Amino acid sequence: MSDYVWHPRDHEWTADCRLARFMFEQGFDDFDSLWRASVADTGWFWRAAVDDLGLSWDRPYSEVCDDSAGFPWARWFVDGEINIATNCIHRHIEAGHGGEVALIYEPDDNLDEHRRKLTFAELGDLVDRCAAAMTRSGIGGGDAVGLYAPLLPETVAAMFAAFKVGARVVPIFCGFGEGAVVDRLASCGARILFASETLHRRGRAIPTADILGPAAAALPELEEVVHLDTASWGEFLDGAGGGPEPPYATGSEHPCMVIYTSGTSGKPKGTVHTHAGVLAQVGKEVGYAFDARPGRPFFWLTDIGWMMGPWELIGCLLFRTPVVVLDGAPDWPRTGRLWELVGRHRVDTLGLSPTAVRLLAGHGDGEGPGDFDLSSLRLLGSTGELWDASSWHWFFEKVGGRRCPVMNISGGTEIMGCHLQPYPVSPLKPLSLGRGALGMDVDVFDGAGEPVVGQVGHLVCKQPAPSMTRSFLGDDARYLETYFAEFGEGVWCHGDWASVDADGDWFLHGRTDDVIKIAGKRVGPAEVESALLEHPAVAAAAAIGVHDDLKGQALVCFAIPSDRSADEEELAEHLAGRLGKPLRPRFVHLVSSLPKTRSGKILRGAIKRAYGGDPPGDLSSVENPGALDEILALAQPSPSAIT
Repeated sequence: MSDYVWHPRDHEWTADCRLARFMFEQGFDDFDSLWRASVADTGWFWRAAVDDLGLSWDRPYSEVCDDSAGFPWARWFVDGEINIATNCIHRHIEAGHGGEVALIYEPDDNLDEHRRKLTFAELGDLVDRCAAAMTRSGIGGGDAVGLYAPLLPETVAAMFAAFKVGARVVPIFCGFGEGAVVDRLASCGARILFASETLHRRGRAIPTADILGPAAAALPELEEVVHLDTASWGEFLDGAGGGPEPPYATGSEHPCMVIYTSGTSGKPKGTVHTHAGVLAQVGKEVGYAFDARPGRPFFWLTDIGWMMGPWELIGCLLFRTPVVVLDGAPDWPRTGRLWELVGRHRVDTLGLSPTAVRLLAGHGDGEGPGDFDLSSLRLLGSTGELWDASSWHWFFEKVGGRRCPVMNISGGTEIMGCHLQPYPVSPLKPLSLGRGALGMDVDVFDGAGEPVVGQVGHLVCKQPAPSMTRSFLGDDARYLETYFAEFGEGVWCHGDWASVDADGDWFLHGRTDDVIKIAGKRVGPAEVESALLEHPAVAAAAAIGVHDDLKGQALVCFAIPSDRSADEEELAEHLAGRLGKPLRPRFVHLVSSLPKTRSGKILRGAIKRAYGGDPPGDLSSVENPGALDEILALAQPSPSAIT
């Protein structure tokens, strides 16, 4: 037990947390027994969990899960009807909680006059008015509604209004460039887009309207663009007239969101999520892992385009937990801005990515967590990428005072939730992800599909879960290839390297594919290469991720020039304009050739190894191994991998 640095026995609140009460009511004395029961009989577990979490059904379901068509096509809470907006907002108002704070908005400039608090009644009124305006515009069941805006109160209202009318929300990271926006909105056929005309970051006004104009012109199906930060929003709401519309009768399997995630090849993948699946999974995670409670503010540094934005808003408001949203940087206009925010709002739960922790820890002599009152903190959260040990300990010790458990959770956009997450009823080791998520039949397989303990293998899930994507939007074959090709259609292979130690604690060791993660944002190399090839000076391209002390990974590109000349800086700027400044590459190297197989596939793995100064590996399939000599000449050996 010496490896454990946090114990529930040392903290009185853990005995009264929601999960401890659930365990007692279900007759379990320890978490491991509960987890085993939750995967031995998933039907029992999910039925018991959604009852305990208090989900409100408009029509009861008749069956928890129908997997008669096979794991990949499982249907959940069959015949039921449930709506996210009703569960997260309207039922609380009807129960007399309309005066409680739902949303706390922090602006980029950190000025009191621009801060806002919305009660459930005020947020509900905005949602109702927006839903009525959507209905007036002909937006309803199954239509796609784009969100390309920072986390404004209006953004939150538009998202829940779309849920209310049965539309599919399509959240897009507001740092993306024109091409990335067009790709996503065209793929889902969005009919309306809620956007921000101006993005404010570190005191600078960034005109996102310059991106939206050309993007909208390239989308013939897009009928209307509503700017949430101009008079356009008020005009949209005022044009609805009449009273609030009743919620759309959203069945359990009715899609609520399409969230795009990148893979190693092809266009971004549209993951499809449902009202019942999201409420069940996110409710379980925020309710049991983070013990969200009414009136205790919850703050996760995120944006609407990352899964964690909708995850946080849906999960917290389900339990009447106020959500703090920051439209700005955590260390501006003062380095201690984040810690001051936590103290002023008496934040109960704080979630930061490892990149954000490294940024804040790196300020040195600037204002740090020790300069502010963080005594309100009870839990810490993290996800998005791997930790390094020093940053994890800084977070646990300097921010949490060694008394707050670090709920290091991991899953993905494709399951709108977690395969792995700790719980406040179990002890914690540094960097671990606890003992496995409830209801998730996770395991570690070797290459032959056999379970292994104490060694690194494939993270797999052996049974379906309610929030798993319902295929990829318009691409069943790619869905099956992505998750079920490795071990067959009875096992979801998630694409992560993982291990379980002798005590049953989980650890992650990186991706099994070559998806690039920059500060938690995933981008597929093929998407980067496609954007680079749009420049007339580029004949061929390859993109890899390399280690970055702050962001986890940085983007490096290799381009074979065409007849037209271009310098490396011009190509880097082209990519930043196409994909967004956060994805600007560290380098674009011009090369005369790239290593390929005889079938023409560019070998990114060999490029990455050569560029990092590592042995290139087996070159028997390489048609032109001499191409690696040029990359070796550019090599920048990588530091020790993050573990």
